[in-house]
Amino acid sequence: MKWFSLGLFLIAWCNYANAYFITVDAHAEECFFDKVEYGVKMGLTFEIAEGGFLDIDVKIVGPDGKVVHEGEQESSGKYTFQAHTPGVYTYCFSNLKSTMTPKVVMFDMEIGDPPKQPGSEANKEGDDASHGKLDDMIKDLSNSLWGVKTEQEYMQIRDRNHRAINESTNFRVVVWSFFEATVLVCMSLGQVYYLKRFFEVRRVV
Repeated sequence: MKWFSLGLFLIAWCNYANAYFITVDAHAEECFFDKVEYGVKMGLTFEIAEGGFLDIDVKIVGPDGKVVHEGEQESSGKYTFQAHTPGVYTYCFSNLKSTMTPKVVMFDMEIGDPPKQPGSEANKEGDDASHGKLDDMIKDLSNSLWGVKTEQEYMQIRDRNHRAINESTNFRVVVWSFFEATVLVCMSLGQVYYLKRFFEVRRVV
């Protein structure tokens, strides 16, 4: 029964830990909110999947208006911080600087457990203590699975971006090579024509 409960817990946690995809239009900003208690650890991970130069502005603001993190034209990032005050934390992805290109952002926000109060574990005895340890082990295992799953998803995004960049570079190289070959052929024909006209003997009538 314990292993069955463990399996259900892990499945639910993995589903909760799935990354989200959003589209941020040009001259637009998308914001998300999480309400946490004091001392809770939070982590934002994001990657730009599509759009323009694969960059976007990121800002994390606390309930008191204090800017926790602010970055401009970032293509990816992973930021971990601790809630300095209880309340609603806001994290925004801004595409205001883009003129016409929307950006596709893959992100997830990890929220830890509230810090344990001093002496809370001292009151637990027997089965309650062992049950608490089992819960802690389950959470640690779930966090590890979440990390592996998220890293795989981000690696897929990076692989797709790098492949797109390589294909674009190869296309430009082919076009430039074709242009160079065309210029060389035209210059060769022009030189042949010029030399032929230069050494041509004109008959005087």
